[in-house]
Amino acid sequence: MTELELCCDGPRDAEWTLVLAHGAGQGMGSKFMEYFAKGLAGQGLRSVRFEFPYMRETGRDGKRRPPNREPVLRAAWQQAVAQVVHDGVSRDRLIIGGKSLGGRIASLVADDEKPARLICLGYPFHPPGKPERLRTAHLEEIRTPTLICQGARDSFGNEEDVSSYRLSTQIRFCWLPDGDHGFKPRKASGLTREHNWDLALASILEFIRG
Repeated sequence: MTELELCCDGPRDAEWTLVLAHGAGQGMGSKFMEYFAKGLAGQGLRSVRFEFPYMRETGRDGKRRPPNREPVLRAAWQQAVAQVVHDGVSRDRLIIGGKSLGGRIASLVADDEKPARLICLGYPFHPPGKPERLRTAHLEEIRTPTLICQGARDSFGNEEDVSSYRLSTQIRFCWLPDGDHGFKPRKASGLTREHNWDLALASILEFIRG
């Protein structure tokens, strides 16, 4: 596999390095990914982003593609970890995660790759409108300390849905009030997307440093 292009922010000698993968529909340059990568870098962490093969191809020719099959996505995550570790980051100072799809695939490889932490930003517990199609089997036994930041009304798994799931005791949640899959609340809530993004960022920092 060709070496992944890594987008890095923050000090190279940071105490913690966080590797983030994007969601299914937008790449590592989306406003969401930029906010969290640069926000964490601004707090002294090293933030590293990469793209899955299908998104790299879309970036080259502009043609939208569906995500690669799961084995390809897993392999990309494993390669990203290998490159960062080869660059001198120890696994006990490594955190992996990402937005939706990126976070889900990170959660599938976490126990094997052995990072210190896992962070999922909007976990896709099930497809919208199909709550019976759960993607939680591995989360019942996951051993990696995990933070899931989730919109309270996320159509991929809202607070009421998720409260009924059997999940590992290693998982903790940050619920973003009235947030959707991108953490955006409705206008009637009186809140803003930026408020929820700030809340999620603060929760991530507390999880890492706590």
